[in-house]
Amino acid sequence: MPVSNEQKILRILRLQVTDKPGYLAKIATILGELDANIGEISIFSQGPDYIVREISLQLKDEDHLKKIVCSIEKLDGVTIDDVIDPVEQLHEGGKIGMKSRVPLNNINEMRKIYTPGVAQICKLIQKEPALSKRFTGISNTVGIITNGTAILGLGQIGPVAGMPVMEGKSVLFEQLVGISGIPILIESTKTDEVIDTIKSIATTFGAIQLEDIAAPECFDIEDKLQKSLDIPVLHDDQHGTAIAVLAALITIARRVDLNLNTSRIGLIGLGAAGTGIARLLMPFGVKEILGADLRQDALDRLKADGGTPTTIPDLMSKADIVIATTGCPGLITPQMVRKGQVILALSNPDPEIMPEVALDNGASFAADGRTINNALAFPGLFRGALTAGAKHFTHKMKIAAANAIADQTRAKDIVPSILDRTVHQEVAAAVARAWNEEHA
Repeated sequence: MPVSNEQKILRILRLQVTDKPGYLAKIATILGELDANIGEISIFSQGPDYIVREISLQLKDEDHLKKIVCSIEKLDGVTIDDVIDPVEQLHEGGKIGMKSRVPLNNINEMRKIYTPGVAQICKLIQKEPALSKRFTGISNTVGIITNGTAILGLGQIGPVAGMPVMEGKSVLFEQLVGISGIPILIESTKTDEVIDTIKSIATTFGAIQLEDIAAPECFDIEDKLQKSLDIPVLHDDQHGTAIAVLAALITIARRVDLNLNTSRIGLIGLGAAGTGIARLLMPFGVKEILGADLRQDALDRLKADGGTPTTIPDLMSKADIVIATTGCPGLITPQMVRKGQVILALSNPDPEIMPEVALDNGASFAADGRTINNALAFPGLFRGALTAGAKHFTHKMKIAAANAIADQTRAKDIVPSILDRTVHQEVAAAVARAWNEEHA
């Protein structure tokens, strides 16, 4: 399936336009001649002889924007009041906020919510700590924790610069599955400090999602936290991505009558995502996994897990399915593609090979990271774990999530829409069942 990866920018032009027939048509003509993709047009305000309109545009880049602004400025009767970046506008003030679930309208409500009534609940929890799950929001709260060492494809830009990502995760948790996601930023790149910090605040949460923590430290951090805490801990860059990839592979295999267990799967890039994928495909039943990476420790890790280290040319010549997570645009050349291969080039924003290029050179399926996104997995995964009262995540729970995603995929798609609430409900139900079956 081809997926366009051409990066666009969104802008809103706020224009003061003379209120006479023909002016809007002149503006639209210029925008069309300059290849601007026009979206919504709305009236922002109105004066005695003018209208202020906002026109949403999808543009190629900043140079494209400059050409349009220059041309519009030359029109008589049209003035540019502002050029608005709607992405920046949406993020102003942050995307999340703590809100009360109970009303506070009078003194009686205040006395029950706070003092003196709250002391009654504190004493109950003191006597029986498990009651915190009933009388507080802990059991429905996930800590979304980063130290900013691997934010998106931007690298080590620091935890504060990563806060928009953490807030975005919180929005998805709340909107898709009703979980309170609380971002936590840790100013440390030392593994032990990160572990100790998270351990010291872990009682605040029903589960912990580690986010955008660089490899190889992320493996040690997750492993040690899960061994020392009695709540689920999951590094989403590993496992959320792995679940979404497995779901896509299940769907592809069903359509082309491909047996995943006997297919040779190649992983280019063995960082957090690549390693997570390998560690889920093996318990799923895939018998042969090839892996390529520039780092010897990554290759050693794959070999210890049961995979076979190799080179990119060897992998491309042998693998039936290629999954790339390197962050290196253009790493896979058209000449490397073998007829009939499935290629998932998952690096964002620019993939290792454009899906349409892979298809033109013989791939049977191709997709990029915007299609196969870990947001398909983590909301339902955590919802199911919290509902079941799980202590940790298991391979069976992750595989159940992947199968649930695949089962909700429509015939023309590789994976379902991230915004389909039914998908996340089904994932949550499958994950909870898997935990309960394992611990019956």
